[in-house]
Amino acid sequence: MGAIRTPRDKWIEEGLRALAVGGPEAVRVEVLAQALGVSKGGFYGYFRNRAALLEEMLDTWERGVTEDVIERIEHDGGDARERLGRLFDFVESGEAPVTSAGVELAIRDWARRDEGAARCLRRADNRRMDYLRELYGAFCPDEDDVEARCLITFSLRIGDPLIAADDGPRSRTEVLAAVRKRLLG
Repeated sequence: MGAIRTPRDKWIEEGLRALAVGGPEAVRVEVLAQALGVSKGGFYGYFRNRAALLEEMLDTWERGVTEDVIERIEHDGGDARERLGRLFDFVESGEAPVTSAGVELAIRDWARRDEGAARCLRRADNRRMDYLRELYGAFCPDEDDVEARCLITFSLRIGDPLIAADDGPRSRTEVLAAVRKRLLG
C-alpha cells in the first residue's frame, strides 16, 4: 500500500495560515511541510514552485470570499434583509483559513507591494461590493443610501479587526448588533 499524500487543499490552507501570520514571505515550502508533518517532496507533486502555490492561494482566497460565500448565503433563499443577516452572521463567525480576518488583512498588505495580489484583491472587492449593492438595492430605493450602506458594511468587515478602542458603555457585540440593525432598517 502506497503512502497517503497530503491533499492539495491542505497545502493551500497551511499557506494561508502562514500568510496571515507573516505575510507572503512566511509562505515557505519547508515551513509548510513541517507544519503539516510531512516531507516537502509531496509539495512538488502539486505545485511546480512556491510562486505557483502563492498564485493558488490567491485564487482560493478570491473564490472563497466571493462566489463560495455568495452561494452559501443564496442557498437558503429569503428576502434581501434575511440574506444580509446570514451574510453578517457568516462573516462574524468566519475564522476558516480562507475567510479569516487575518488572511483578509494579509492579502490587503500583500496587494500594496504585488501587482498580481492587487488585481486579485480588486476583483474580489468589486464582486463583494456588487453583491452588497444587489442586496441593499432590493430594499433601499435611494442609490446614495445603497452606496453608503455598502461602504459601511464592507469597511466594517475590513476595519473591525484593526480597531483597538474600547466600545464605551457597550460591548463590541452590542455595538455591532446596533450597526447591523441600522443597516438593515
